[in-house]
This record gives sequence, C-alpha cells and structure tokens, in this order.
Amino acid sequence: MKKQVLLASAILASSFAVAQKSELRDAEKALDNGSAAEAKTTLQSLSSTIESADDKYKAEYYFLTGKTYADLAKKGGADADYEKAVASLNELIAFEKEYKTKYTDDAKEILNNLSGDIVNAAVEDNKNENFAGAANKLYMAYEMTDNEDYLYFAASSAVNGGEYDTALSYYEKLKELGYTGESTAYMAVNKETGEVENLGSEQNRDLMVKTGEYSDPTEEKTESRMPEIVKNIALIYNEKGETEKAAAAIKDARAANPDDINLLLTEANMYIKMGDKAKFQSLMEEAIQKDPKNPTLYYNLGVILAEQGNKEKAKEYYEKALELDPENENVYLNMSSLILSGEREMVEEMNGLGNSAADNKRYDELKAEREAIYKSAVPYLEKLLTVNPNNVDAIRTLMNIYGTIGEQAKFTEMKERLAALEQ
Repeated sequence: MKKQVLLASAILASSFAVAQKSELRDAEKALDNGSAAEAKTTLQSLSSTIESADDKYKAEYYFLTGKTYADLAKKGGADADYEKAVASLNELIAFEKEYKTKYTDDAKEILNNLSGDIVNAAVEDNKNENFAGAANKLYMAYEMTDNEDYLYFAASSAVNGGEYDTALSYYEKLKELGYTGESTAYMAVNKETGEVENLGSEQNRDLMVKTGEYSDPTEEKTESRMPEIVKNIALIYNEKGETEKAAAAIKDARAANPDDINLLLTEANMYIKMGDKAKFQSLMEEAIQKDPKNPTLYYNLGVILAEQGNKEKAKEYYEKALELDPENENVYLNMSSLILSGEREMVEEMNGLGNSAADNKRYDELKAEREAIYKSAVPYLEKLLTVNPNNVDAIRTLMNIYGTIGEQAKFTEMKERLAALEQ
C-alpha cells in the first residue's frame, strides 16, 4: 500500500512538471511571435506553483517573466512593467548564482538595453512634465547601472515635480557618495566648419587631430555639481522648517571645500532666503575677498545694504560693480533708485510747510535739494539708455525728472520714446 502511494505521488509530480514545461514553452512562443500580453497571461497562471517547480523551470520562469515585462515596458512605458522586468531579471541572476548559469548573460543584456529605454522614457516624461514618473525611472536606471548621473537627474526631476522628500533622499545619497558630476570634455576645432566640437574621449580627439580634419586640441572641465546638491539639500530643509539641518548641510560642505566660492554663495543665498540679512552681508563680504573682480558680488551686497538703509556704502558697492561691468542695466537702475529714494522725506516736508516767510524759505531750500538729487540720478539713467535704449523704466523716470527740473526738450524726447514703445 505504501509503494502505491509513492508511485501515485511520482506520477502526479511528473504530470505537474510536464504542464509547467508546456506552459513555459507556450510563453516563449508567444514572446517569439511578439505577443508579450499573451506570454504574461501564461506566466501568471504559473506564478502560484513555480516555487515547487524544478530549478531549471524556475530559472526559465524568472527569465521569461523578466523578458515579458521588458517587452511590455518598451511598448507602453509603464513604470510597473519596468519595475517587474528589472525585479524578475535580477531574481534570475541571483538564482543562477546558486544554481547553474544558463540565462544570466541574456538577462544582463536585456537589463543593459532596458536601462537605456528607461532613461529615454524618463526624458519623455520630463518633456511632458511628468516629473514624478521621470524621477522614478531615473532612480531605477541608477539602481540598474550604478551610474550616479542618473541619481542626480532623478533628484532634479523630483524637485521639479514638488517631490521634495524624495529629492532630499536622493541628494543626501549623492552627498554621501561624494558625487561631483565633474567630467572632462576633449575639444578640437573642425577645420571644415570652424566649430569647436566635443570629440568624446582624449584618444578619439587625438586620433581626429592626427587625421588632419581637426586642430587646436583643448580640454575643458565641467563644474562640480556638489554646490548645487548641497544648496538644494539646505533649501529643502529650510522649506520643511528644519533650518538647523539646512545650516549644517552648508557648513559641512564648506568645511570640506573652504575655497569653493560657489558653496560660499550658496550659503549666502540660503541665509537671505531665511531672512538673515546680516549673515548674508558677512558672507558676501567674504566672497568679495575671495573673488574681488566679480561685479555680481558687489551688486548683491549693494542691494542688501540699500535695503538696510546704509545708502552710502550701497553706493560704493554699486560704483564698484559698474567699474567692473559698465554694461549692467540693473546696477544703473538700482543706483538711480537709491539716489531718488532721498526725495520722499523732502516731498513730505515740503507738503507740510505753511505760507510764512520761514516756511517759504525752507520750501525753496528743499526744492533746490530735490533738484540736485534729480540731477545726480540723471547720468546713471542716461548711461543705462546707452546700454539699452528701450528700457522703459529709465525712459519714464527721466521723463519725470526732466519735466520737474524744466528740461522741456528732453522731457518731450522721453515722452515720445515712451509712447513709441508702449504702442
């Protein structure tokens, strides 16, 4: 009786294995015929029994499942299909490490191709403003390839999609990895077009120069992305109300890169967003010491000092900015606004005066001071119009000044220019 039971069990197991083998063959044929949906249905019918199957059938099942979802992903680009394809193929690779290698090489090739498909799909998601989908796909590509650039772009997509917690986790990982994104571009001039081209690698560039088709080989290093990463970590923490973590993130980065001017500016920008203008001013002054030929630093510091009421010091910084960059419209406009800001108190006092002899005398004094202010602002506005003849703010302000100080011909000129621009 005992032998009959064993024999019946053996027959049952044999029939079961035959059924599994048959269904796996059906799934494979469906894939060969381009019907991934049919293969998926067949493989799903095996999912509840595959754990009890022979190892050779398990390996084939994992491989065909991964291949099926990879085909479905290519056709539809759904995140779930990509995820299932990656999971199944990785499961196959891990399984065959303990079994025997049959499908591993094919699985790795599919994964390699799939990573490219995922990145391309992420690019399309970004174009269509599906930033969350792009971030998810790029993170999958990173996990598949260990290419840290994909993790960086995943974080950027997450930020664009407002997924700040996700972005923060990615940026923190990049910081932990010490990622900078720095690379070297190997450039040369195309003799036929005269254009400078990136020829990919040093070896390829040198080869193209030797052919005589290119000349003037150069190298160009890209900037580090670490300042941006740290800045975004700090800004996200600040957005979440975790200002101490935001400050710590910048502090750590600057300690590791004390001479990095971009990190210093990142810290300054963080403090201005936090409303700490005194700290911003201190950091900007430090930045100027490190980069004394940078007009933007003087301009930004001038803006803050003007807001704090330190007009004379603000003027000094604006003048230095113009000395370094005489074509900067914003500096001319801000300088003229700073000068003209002094008239408000004068106008209020003038309007509050009576008709006594003393009041009339004071009125005339204030009027003269007001005109002097106007005249001191004029050169900056006129210079601005040589940089940009169509700056409406400058034209309107000059028109008002000329009208007030009695420069009728210039008033008419500005009035006509303004009318022509506003048509």
